[in-house]
Amino acid sequence: MTYIHELPDWPSLLWNADTLANVLADVRHRQGLLSGRMTALGFDLRAEAALTALTSDVVKSSAIEGEVLDAKDVRSSIARRLGIEQAALPRPSRAVEGVVEMMIDATRHAGTPLTRERLFGWHAALFPTGRSGMRRIAVGCWRTRESGPMQVVSGPIGRERVHFEAPAAERLDEEMSAFLAWFNRSSSLDPVLKAGVAHFWFVTIHPFEDGNGRIARAIADMALARSEGLRDRFYSMSAQIERERDAYYLRLEHCQRDGLDITAWLDWFLGCLGRAIDGAEDALAAVLGKAVLWQYVNRHPVDERQRRVINRLLDGFEGFLTTSKYAAIAKCSTDTALRDIGELVSRGILIQNQGGGRSTSYRLATAAELAAVPPPS
Repeated sequence: MTYIHELPDWPSLLWNADTLANVLADVRHRQGLLSGRMTALGFDLRAEAALTALTSDVVKSSAIEGEVLDAKDVRSSIARRLGIEQAALPRPSRAVEGVVEMMIDATRHAGTPLTRERLFGWHAALFPTGRSGMRRIAVGCWRTRESGPMQVVSGPIGRERVHFEAPAAERLDEEMSAFLAWFNRSSSLDPVLKAGVAHFWFVTIHPFEDGNGRIARAIADMALARSEGLRDRFYSMSAQIERERDAYYLRLEHCQRDGLDITAWLDWFLGCLGRAIDGAEDALAAVLGKAVLWQYVNRHPVDERQRRVINRLLDGFEGFLTTSKYAAIAKCSTDTALRDIGELVSRGILIQNQGGGRSTSYRLATAAELAAVPPPS
């Protein structure tokens, strides 16, 4: 079987610009609409929207590779790095901090040239212990001949199916020099198309022992940030790829075996990007919902305990609030928790769910429910 990087004209990738023209124009239009809406928001709402999108991007990019990160840890790490105050969030692990550091560097410093030293730094941040799971790997350098062939494999041991085999280790210096020179060079290529080409090209080289998919998606996000001229991200490409993971791998595999024409990959990439931008509307609705809630609450400000609990409910709280959970979050007695909850219910900020007794639980009111609360007499 011949892989794309074994062809004589590699890496002279080809695509049909006419075939992609309409979908590219549509994605560019959606990018502009979303950027316009976000620019019209106040600073605090933009920061919250960016925090939500970047959290999703980090969590889902790792999930594509089968690594589960705690969203609260990720959110805490991002908020701290962006200087956004967040209540009662945990101190993140070194592994989470490394992924966050890479993604923030890629998107907030998108205009800085991409170099091998920068990529080595990203890779070292992803694997702070020098291990991938239980396996020791070479960190902060290209993979070596000693690590063996870099293959994408599925199936049980003894009956594996090889989907793709990357270029041999001795080719990596030359391969990555060509890629980095192209990525950093100014050209007439639309930056959104460049993001799709860069993703495909990098993941085909597969220069590291592990982490290639996450770094490829960070590079694509870097190119997308350049295309928008914004430091903040308001949608998550990785979250959409994770939803379409099977199609993602199938399209990559097909184009890595089917000549130098990657039109099919770019068509899928642009479509996925458009769906990611559409998905940002849900995140924006959640951010605006938070703003409506705080606007309502701040008419008659709550005390510090209540504010802490409301913030916690807004920031990825799982399940419903109970008296014991309130007491744990606010670090108060059960009696105090009952009094606080009663006040928040009477003001319409909390809604009691059906059921009672030991199963009594509460949730935050929606924007529509807050709008229906009669004004105080």
